[in-house]
Amino acid sequence: QVQLVESGGGSVQAGDSLSLSCEASGRPPSTFTLYAMAWFRQAPGKEREYVGAVSPSGGKVNYIDSVKGRFTISRDNTKNTVALQMNSLKPEDTAVYHCAAGLGGVVTGAYDYWGQGTQVTVSS
Repeated sequence: QVQLVESGGGSVQAGDSLSLSCEASGRPPSTFTLYAMAWFRQAPGKEREYVGAVSPSGGKVNYIDSVKGRFTISRDNTKNTVALQMNSLKPEDTAVYHCAAGLGGVVTGAYDYWGQGTQVTVSS
């Protein structure tokens, strides 16, 4: 069992940066290193969208095209955390951002554990 808690959301202007963090807890603590960690987002009235994911070791990361070059996902397996650094934010990045733990991939069904989400609002 893994519990995920996101933090770091907020309201910013277009072009600004924001950093999200997701802290995992569970028993045993080493469980975190078994899972790929992903970030998804969900805008009002839209389906939950895959943003990107990092492999269990942190050695492989991928992103959707719309955030490549602007967003960076990293993880610290010593602290059981995964981060999403978002630069050059755009109004279309506005959404509730969720972290997730699972086998990896771009679909929600590949992830077993989810955080409650944190709101990111980008104004033009």
